[in-house]
Amino acid sequence: QVQLVESGGGLVQAGGSLRLSCAASGRAFSTYDMGWYRQPPGKEREFVATISWYNSTYYEDSVKGRFTISRDNAKNTLYLQMNSLKPEDTAIYYCNKYPNLGPWGQGTQVIVSS
Repeated sequence: QVQLVESGGGLVQAGGSLRLSCAASGRAFSTYDMGWYRQPPGKEREFVATISWYNSTYYEDSVKGRFTISRDNAKNTLYLQMNSLKPEDTAIYYCNKYPNLGPWGQGTQVIVSS
């Protein structure tokens, strides 16, 4: 099983940027399609973006053009560059396999102030 540790969250003003990282254990990381997910306060966890093992990407409509998902297989790390942040992006952000989920990590909190 892949174990995942997210980091990089924080408090940022609207319009600002953050870069999230997800460190994965295990040698099979490069063979998995991976995704970012988020859980806004009081809401269900939702899909944000995915990247295939061969670097094809897909984004949820509300983040298209603002967020960029990438991966470094040599470092077993997944990234999410978030630009032009909005208050509605406030959430706990998680990484996981896509679409077949594995165990969740602890997530990283992102708070966007208006």
